[in-house]
Amino acid sequence: MGDSARPPVPDLPATWRPRNIRVVGYGLAGLVLATMVALAVILPADWGLQDRVGLVAIGLVGVGVLHLLARPRVLATERGVTVVNCIRTHVLDWAEIVDIRMPVGEPWPTIDLADGSTLAAMGIQSNDGRMAGENLAQLQALLHQRGEAQEPG
Repeated sequence: MGDSARPPVPDLPATWRPRNIRVVGYGLAGLVLATMVALAVILPADWGLQDRVGLVAIGLVGVGVLHLLARPRVLATERGVTVVNCIRTHVLDWAEIVDIRMPVGEPWPTIDLADGSTLAAMGIQSNDGRMAGENLAQLQALLHQRGEAQEPG
């Protein structure tokens, strides 16, 4: 029963998202937008429509930036893994992934690719504590199941 310590392989498709950064990012986005709209409404009468619209536009830019920070995720499907980071999205086949690891103290896992490069997987973040470890273990179990070629007989 040595496999009982191994985490269960999740059903596909499976998505992992960081909890803390999403709560903070989207919470701040709502606060920024509400503040800018409130300022646009309560400004003195000598401020014109353009000034008010400008304030709301600045708030929307802030919301956009906070969304970029809160959007990372890792999606595993039958075909492979999609890593969505703040700016870029990477679509990988299972065979492209050699290993995924998150050394102690690192903010998110690193995916080692078959071409020798690495890729940050910001969809799992160490500041989520135990949840991050569980998510990483699930992704590693999927990689072990789908990404490793069988040794020749």
